[in-house]
Amino acid sequence: MVSEKSKGKNDVAGMDMEALLALGRKLNRRTKQGSYRMVLAESLLMVRSKKGRLVKLVANPAQREFEARCGRRNIVLKARQMGISTWVAARFLLSTITRPGTLTVQVAHTREAAEGLFRAVHRFVENLPEDLKRGALRRSRSNRRQMVFPALDSEYRVETAGDTKAGRGLTIQNLHCSEVARWGARTEETLAGLRAAVPPDGEIVLESTANGMGGCFFDEWQRAEEMGYVRHFFPWWMDEGYRVKGAKMRELMTDALSAEECGLMERWGLDEEQVAFRREVQRNFGARAAEEYAEDAVSCFLSSGEAVFDVHRIEERLRELPDAVEERENGRLLLWLPPAAGREYIVGVDAAGGGADGDYCAVQVIDRRSGLQCAELYGHYTPEELARQTARLGREYNQALVAVERNNHGHAVLAMLRQAERYEHLYARDGQLGWPTTMVTRPAMLERFAAVLVTDARLFASRRLLEECRSFVRQADGRGAAAEGAHDDAIMAMAVALAVREG
Repeated sequence: MVSEKSKGKNDVAGMDMEALLALGRKLNRRTKQGSYRMVLAESLLMVRSKKGRLVKLVANPAQREFEARCGRRNIVLKARQMGISTWVAARFLLSTITRPGTLTVQVAHTREAAEGLFRAVHRFVENLPEDLKRGALRRSRSNRRQMVFPALDSEYRVETAGDTKAGRGLTIQNLHCSEVARWGARTEETLAGLRAAVPPDGEIVLESTANGMGGCFFDEWQRAEEMGYVRHFFPWWMDEGYRVKGAKMRELMTDALSAEECGLMERWGLDEEQVAFRREVQRNFGARAAEEYAEDAVSCFLSSGEAVFDVHRIEERLRELPDAVEERENGRLLLWLPPAAGREYIVGVDAAGGGADGDYCAVQVIDRRSGLQCAELYGHYTPEELARQTARLGREYNQALVAVERNNHGHAVLAMLRQAERYEHLYARDGQLGWPTTMVTRPAMLERFAAVLVTDARLFASRRLLEECRSFVRQADGRGAAAEGAHDDAIMAMAVALAVREG
C-alpha cells in the first residue's frame, strides 16, 4: 500500500504544468495525516535545522494545530520561535507554485527579519526537484526579496513594515504579517493598506509575540472574533525542545516546586525538565519572560514591556467605567461631568502636528477641587483646529485655566489661542505661557499621575486614557514611554492637568 507521504513524492516526479495545477486543486483535501498541503510540504520542502543541517520539513505540534484550524482570516499569538512564520511561508509557497495568478506577500517588522524569511523561502525553492525548477517553476526574476514564476503568472514577495505603501495597487491572495506588535508607529495605516489588497477569498495571517497591553496587535487580538478572525494561541511548552536536562536541570530544580509550577504541571502535563527550562527563562528574562515565552493569552500582554503604571489597577477600573453622558465630534469629544456653576476647571493640552499620521492631539478637562475627569478630546487636529476646540471647551467649563504643553507644536496652539481665539485664562510658568515638559518635570508629572491612579482610579473615566496606560512601558534607558505602535497623548494631557492642579 502506498503511503500518503509517498503519494506526495510521486505526485511531483516529472511533473508538467497540468499535473501541477491538479495538485493545486487538492491542497486543502484532508488525509489521515492532515491536509494534503501538509503531506506535500513535508515531502517536498527543506529547512535549516537548529543545528545548521539541511533537513526535511516536519511539522511540529504548533504548526500542525495551526494547519488544522486555519481559516481565511487568522491571528496568531505565540511564544518565541514556535516555527509559525516558517510554516506560513511553506503553506503560502505551495499555493503560489500550484495556483496560477497567485501573489503572496510576507511582511516582516525589520529588514533583517524580512531577509531571514526570504532565505527560508529561497531554500524551499532551491531544493525542489530539478525538473520542476527547469520547467513549470522556472523563475524569470529572483532579487533580494522577490521571486516570479512566469509560467504560472505567480509571484512571492517579502517586504518590511517600514514601507507604508506596501500592497498599494496590488491584489494579494496570501498575506502574512509577521511580528505585528513590533511594526512601529504607523502599524494601523500599513496594515489597513495591506488588508485592503486581499480579496474576500484570499488568506490573511497576522502573527506576533506580545508587546504590552496596547497597540494595533493587541487591539486586533481583542476584537478578532467580531472581525471574523480565527484566534490561534501557542504557549512555549508546545515546543518539545524547550526543556533543560541533566546536571543543569538538577541545579535549577534544587528549590521545591511552587504552587504555580504544580498547577502548570497538573493542568498541562509539564515535566521537571520543562519546569527547569521555565525557571531558567525567568532567571534570564525577568519581567519579560511572560512576553517572550507566553503561557496564556492574558498574562503575556499584562507582563510584557515592564508597564510603568499599575496594570492590575487599570484593569479593575476598566471593568467599571461609566458611560459618557454626551459624545460630540463623532466620538472624539466625550463628556462625563458637564460644567457646574461655581466650580473651577483645568484643561490640559497635548498638541501634535495635525493630519492623519503620527501622534494624536489630546485635551483633558478636570475639576480643580476634586481632580475628577470631566471631558476628553482626542483626535488629529491642526494647531488652529486644536486651539478652536480648546477655547470652546475652556469657555464651556467656566473659563477654565488652559495649560498647553508648550513643547514643539504647543507654541503654535498657544499663539492661536491668544491671537485668533482671544482666550485669556492661559497657564504660565517661569514667565512663559504653557507647561514645559522637560527632563526635570516629565518624571515628576508621570509619577504624580501614577500615584493618583493607584490611590483613586475612580477619578478617571476615559477608556482611551486607561488603554494608553496599559501600553506605557519602561524603555531600556529607564524612561517611560508608549510601547512600539501605541500612543501616550491622553496620558500626557492628563499629566499636565494634574501637575497644574498640584502646583
